[in-house]
Parts: sequence; structure tokens; C-alpha cells
Amino acid sequence: MAAIAELPAPAAPVSFDPNRPDFSPYGLSCVWWKPSPMRRPDHHNEIELNLIVSGSVTYLIAGRKVRIEAGRLSSFWAAIPHQIIEFGSNTEYLVATIPFPWFLQYDLPEAFVRPLLTGAVHMEPERDHGRHDRDLFAQWANDLRNPNERMRDIVMLEMEARLRRMAAAFPERESGARTRHPEFIDGRLNKVEQMAWLVARRYTEQLNVTDIAKAVGLHPNYAMSLFKKAFGSTLIDYLTHHRVSHAQRLLATTDEKIVEVAFSSGFNSISRFNQAFRRACGCSPREYRVHHDVLEARPARGDRSKHWG
Repeated sequence: MAAIAELPAPAAPVSFDPNRPDFSPYGLSCVWWKPSPMRRPDHHNEIELNLIVSGSVTYLIAGRKVRIEAGRLSSFWAAIPHQIIEFGSNTEYLVATIPFPWFLQYDLPEAFVRPLLTGAVHMEPERDHGRHDRDLFAQWANDLRNPNERMRDIVMLEMEARLRRMAAAFPERESGARTRHPEFIDGRLNKVEQMAWLVARRYTEQLNVTDIAKAVGLHPNYAMSLFKKAFGSTLIDYLTHHRVSHAQRLLATTDEKIVEVAFSSGFNSISRFNQAFRRACGCSPREYRVHHDVLEARPARGDRSKHWG
């Protein structure tokens, strides 16, 4: 079978911008990346997948040096600060990012997810998938240039399938149980990272700043100040971002009534939901649904949110 046509590296591949705002999201993406010395760490609330095509990259993540070689897919939680400190002169690689709340909805095995939350970098034990992964990443990069929402949906399904294949190499714990929402804060995460993790796990609940601060052992005012200084975003804005993102997926992929979307996304009133949504998206929830419905034909009014909502 012929391989998928490779995507040529663009004339100006993406490089790290040291002036980008702290914790600014990349969203769902897949691009060619040109490594460069990073004067400061980057952090953003996505799961990052790296595929080194040639050469190698060495990151400093959670205080540890991690070298990623060509041909082995790697993944890590990019909310934990990470910084390229070394790379080969001929290094070429592709980077894909998956919004963290979307990743959590994959409900992958705990043995795979839990280490990511403490700064682990998962790498394929073998290089057998290297050529296939390069074709797959190239396809994602092409597809995500297409504004068609259905193509984005396909990419999300393929990313989930690829991560499931990767997770299959990680044995379940003794009980074989899967945990959707483990109550877990590890000492290897600093206070700000703990807060980001907590929000990412519990944003659909009636969570507030006091709850978040208490969970990590800080005074609410100090917690807000610390978070703002580290991430350039207030805790409330960060929490709202998660909720609006969740609502966007429900509006585009389910038939839930708008009021149900509001409450299931963590908002406690329809007026606050409408205000936050319009501020973030520039349109009302109803207008967003009209323009972003991923399925024009609806064979039934049942739930279409198996993957995204």
C-alpha cells in the first residue's frame, strides 16, 4: 500500500516564541516545528505529542532531562513547564497538541494518565511505528488546515486511537480498574501546577477559588496572586476557559438544550453562561451551534457526545 503523501516542511516552520503569553493555548494543532534554544520554559494546558523525524531533542521537564530520539512517539502534559535545552543540528519534528479537557474525556487507563500528571514523558518502547506515525502526523497537519469541522472531528478520533494504541503498552494496576477522576495531587507538582490540574479535573463542578486554594493549602488571595503571576491568567478566567471550551463541544456535538449545556459545563446560571460565552466566542451559544454543528443530518435526537462531551 502506498504511503500517505508526506507534508513538506513549510518555508518558515514554527519555533518557540519567548514573548508568547504564559499559558496561552495552542488548541488542537499539528505542525512542523523547528527547535531553538528556549530562554524560558513554555507551559500550556494541552497534551503534547512529539514525533522526531530526524535528530533528537532534549527537554527539561519537571526538573529532569528527557532526551527524545527520532522515530519514537512521545507524549507529556504541557501544563508542566518544559524547555528545550539541547537538540541535534539536523533535527526535524512534528508537534501535535490536544486540549487537556478533551484528552481527559478519552478516559484512558489510569496507568497511562497518572504518570503524565506528575511530569512523566511517555515514549513508544519500539520504533516500529515511526514511518506510519510520520504519515499520520502529516495527514493531521493537512487536515487541520481545512476549516471543515468534520475533518477536525476525524483528527480527534485518530488522535484518540493513536493514544489508545500507545496506552496499550502500559499495564493496568493490580485491580485492573480504571479511574475517571482520581483525587490526586502529587508533591512533585508545584502549587500552581496543582491548581491547574485541579481545575482541569473538576471544572464542571461548582468549583470556586476558595475550594481550589484550600485543596492546595493556600490562602485564596495568595493562590490567585500566585496563579496570575505564573500563568498570566486569573484563576477565574482559567476556570471559565475550561467551561466555555466544554460548552463549545456540547453545542457542536450534542442535541442538549442550551440551558442543559450551561449547567453541565459548570455554570450556575444561564445569564452567566451567556455572558461568558459571548465574551470568549464573540457570539451567542445559539449562534455558535448554528455555525459549528458537526453533523448536518441527525438520524436521532440521542446523545452524540460519546467522545467530546
